[in-house]
Amino acid sequence: MAIMLKEKPIFVIGNERSGTTLVMVMLGQHSRIAVPEVGWLFPRFYPYLYTYGDLNKEENLRTLADEMLFGLNRHLWGMDLNPRTAVNELLAEVKEKSFAGVYCAMHEMFARKNGNKPRWGQKTPHNLYFVGPIKECFPDAQFIYIVRDGRDASVDYLESSFGPANIFCAAENWKMTWNAVKPWREKLSAEEWMDITYEDLVRKPEEVLRKICDFIGEEYESTMLDFWKGDIGQKRGTTRDHKPLGHAVSDKYIGIYKELLSIRDQRIFAAVAGKELAEAGYQNDVEPLTITPEDEARWREFDGRIRAALLDAPEGHILFESYRDWLVDQREARRRQGIWSEADIPKDMFPIGHSHEELIVGFRAWKKWKEHFSIKRQYTAKGIVF
Repeated sequence: MAIMLKEKPIFVIGNERSGTTLVMVMLGQHSRIAVPEVGWLFPRFYPYLYTYGDLNKEENLRTLADEMLFGLNRHLWGMDLNPRTAVNELLAEVKEKSFAGVYCAMHEMFARKNGNKPRWGQKTPHNLYFVGPIKECFPDAQFIYIVRDGRDASVDYLESSFGPANIFCAAENWKMTWNAVKPWREKLSAEEWMDITYEDLVRKPEEVLRKICDFIGEEYESTMLDFWKGDIGQKRGTTRDHKPLGHAVSDKYIGIYKELLSIRDQRIFAAVAGKELAEAGYQNDVEPLTITPEDEARWREFDGRIRAALLDAPEGHILFESYRDWLVDQREARRRQGIWSEADIPKDMFPIGHSHEELIVGFRAWKKWKEHFSIKRQYTAKGIVF
């Protein structure tokens, strides 16, 4: 079912490490727009809605709302809610008994509790795989897609505490995300879709922000450049992976691949995603390396092993991963209860069955390798959780 809103919702999408969070915090500084922390709600829940049964039944809708609200990376998005009554408060605001109803109510609640703002947005990079479902849920949604030089995005991903372990897998991921949005760029109108580049944003931030404001129909506000003074910027800026959010916008992260990627790694990227890099408007300046099936198999296995091993490393994502694993357990428990069966799985439901399904929906490591290394779950936060 579709929900039409008086104020169009804004979705910020793009490959991870491409500047989506920067756009998120900039928009969130606008006096009329509330943008909470990353949600991962479409990737994590939408493909598996069949496991909740009929959402017209109060108990099933409550289960979905409970898991969506309490499974946020940042606890309750920092909202002043009583955990005992939070789900009741949320359900009292749903416009319809559906995933879209709960999703909308969560964002409207956040907007009300953060300056009583009339409009909301959401930044989840992998929402780029769910543009179709988002448009079905919110037909008036607007999308801002940010692209960054794939080599810079990939090396930034490699340097992070939660990304791929080698340039082959990083390039493959960048290629997948670029190709995922190509049909939508062509299908959606100029009122629904806007492309920006990370490089333009950090070199000419006011100019690009003015264009964004024109696109979404809002007045530009200079406070958008003070993103680093906001709540999310302050919290994320204290972490290694998001340190740039702790200071004013800078272009010093452009071209980092030239220092951090070897020539061989640049050639691997060119072999995997050189065509897409050129499509995105970036210059390819090395010859692609010849990659054998044996190379691919080795790099994928190493990536899987290292991802699992680093989950509980400093600033790793073991807490979030543990909750995602718990969600899978809950789905299985509902199957045993008879709420759903194999016959209920929708045909051609993306990304079920996709070779990268686990990564697309937000896991940081594959179940195979977590079990191989007997990775223990952790449900108690240590350090900063955003």
